[in-house]
Amino acid sequence: MYKSFYSLKRNPFDITPDPSFLFATRKHNEALAALYYGVRRHKGFVVLTGEVGTGKTVLLHCLLQLFRHSKDVAYAYIFNGRLSPLEFLQFFASDLGLSVANKNKGELLIQIAHYLIGRSQKNLTTALIVDEAHHLSAEILEEIRLLSNLETSQQKLLQILLVGQPELDEKLDSVSLRQLKQRIALRSHLVPLTSDETQGYVYRRLELAGNPHPAAVFPPETVAAIYQHSQGLPRLINTICENALIAAYANQAHSVSPDLIDNVASDFRLGIQTPALEVKHSGEFEVRKAAETMLQIYAHLQTEKKREDAGNTRVRFRVAE
Repeated sequence: MYKSFYSLKRNPFDITPDPSFLFATRKHNEALAALYYGVRRHKGFVVLTGEVGTGKTVLLHCLLQLFRHSKDVAYAYIFNGRLSPLEFLQFFASDLGLSVANKNKGELLIQIAHYLIGRSQKNLTTALIVDEAHHLSAEILEEIRLLSNLETSQQKLLQILLVGQPELDEKLDSVSLRQLKQRIALRSHLVPLTSDETQGYVYRRLELAGNPHPAAVFPPETVAAIYQHSQGLPRLINTICENALIAAYANQAHSVSPDLIDNVASDFRLGIQTPALEVKHSGEFEVRKAAETMLQIYAHLQTEKKREDAGNTRVRFRVAE
């Protein structure tokens, strides 16, 4: 709608994870290098975490693009962790191209093991890549750890990348998953962009989309407002900029003003967070008191039942007489 008005050949702020729009900060470069190195050097476990909207999925798509252009890496990409352990293994095997129909867990594991061993003997690499890994249950994480037991004396047969929000770190810190945590070879964490990086991000996307003068569309003071409302989160930057361009185009404005950014942020209720529901845990005294109350109610009901039964007995005797 606004592309020709702003000299654009494509939409610069789509929220889809397009690898061609990757804005590689130092942290993003380090994270991508860790993911790629971990798979290529057969390091076993690699973990990438980051807040919502920091660009984890974009990095993954860049990595998958690299693997698709290679002939020696096969991978299963799992983007939904809300599965049962059996469903997870079925998804994993199916994405590798294996048949999963009518196979139980044991048969799936044997099939996966044979597949990994066969590829290893040909010096080929196999990877399991899990996005949104913070949704994985402890049971599935343990299944993944057990899959990592497939190894030779020199290397792991399966390279495992776990990518998720900071809650993933919390899960891996649990005592029950300490064995998995100890096997992590490489770890990276993405953080929001700085104010300078936000300006570079906005201008870079506009340039890639075809506009030769991005500062004319989003002046520095406007970018400052974008950073203030987005807190440097790329996904929010995209949402704000996309809607700001639409609003500016509606007003036939060639430059986006800070006030317009404020209006967009207000419309999207940015900066407004619903407080978590407070969960009050009863102390020992409250629990005991509640139990005593329940027992009293039960005793009262039993007494009433006995009186009712006695009354019914007397009625039956009178009828008999």
